[in-house]
Amino acid sequence: QVQLVESGGGLVQAGGSLRLSCAASGRAFSSYAMAWFRQAPGKEREFVAAISFSGRNTYYATSVKDRFTISRDNAKNTVYLQMNSLKPEDTAVYYCAARRGSTGSAYLSEYDYWGQGTQVTVSS
Repeated sequence: QVQLVESGGGLVQAGGSLRLSCAASGRAFSSYAMAWFRQAPGKEREFVAAISFSGRNTYYATSVKDRFTISRDNAKNTVYLQMNSLKPEDTAVYYCAARRGSTGSAYLSEYDYWGQGTQVTVSS
């Protein structure tokens, strides 16, 4: 069992930055691939970024590539999402997810554990 708690969300102006954190408790964090997804009001939850269990491989949605960076610190059981050049369309609840296995995935159904989410609001 893995428990995930996100933090770092908030209100920021367009062009600004935020860093989200996801703290994991439970066993063997380093054996899980991790990801961030987001869900805007009235829309389906969508993939943002994923990272392999080692941290060596990362994957991004086209809409955030070159603006967002996913990273992890296995010693701290934490995964991060650095978000730069934020746009109003990035406004959403951001969720952290964990998947047993070495590689990340863009598919919601392949993740075993989810956090409660943290709100990110980007004003224009």
